[in-house]
Amino acid sequence: MKRNSRLSLALHTLGHMAGDPDKMQTSAEIADHAGTNPVVVRRVLGKLREAGLLTSEKGHAGGWRLARSPQQITLADVYLALDESLIANGGEMETPDCSIEHVLQKKVAAVMADIERSLIERLASTTIAEVRESGHAAHGA
Repeated sequence: MKRNSRLSLALHTLGHMAGDPDKMQTSAEIADHAGTNPVVVRRVLGKLREAGLLTSEKGHAGGWRLARSPQQITLADVYLALDESLIANGGEMETPDCSIEHVLQKKVAAVMADIERSLIERLASTTIAEVRESGHAAHGA
C-alpha cells in the first residue's frame, strides 16, 4: 500500500462518519464505499481506534464509529495516529567520509524536520467537521 493511501482512506472515512457520528459502520460498508478491501479498512481504522479517534464493536450489530465529535478530531490527529510521514526523512543516514556531505545531510535533515513540524501544525488547524462542511458546500449538498 502506498504510504499516503492509508491517510487518504482514514480521512475519507472520517469525513463520511462525521455526517452521522453515532452511526455504526462496518468494515465492509466502508471498504465498498472507498473501493478497497475490508482487511485494509480494519488495519487502518485499528490505528485510529488505538489513538482514541474511533471505537469499534464486534458482532452482528458491530462496526466503527467516532469516539469524539468531528469538531474535536483534527487532520493532525489522524496523521499522527497513522504514524505517517509525508516528508522524506532519509531514514538511517550513513556517516559520510566527506565533511561537506556530512554538513549537507545534517542541514537537509533539519529542514525536513522543520517542514514536518510545520505540516503537523497546519493539519492541527483543521477539523474533520470543517472538511465535511467544506465538501458539502463545494458540491452544493
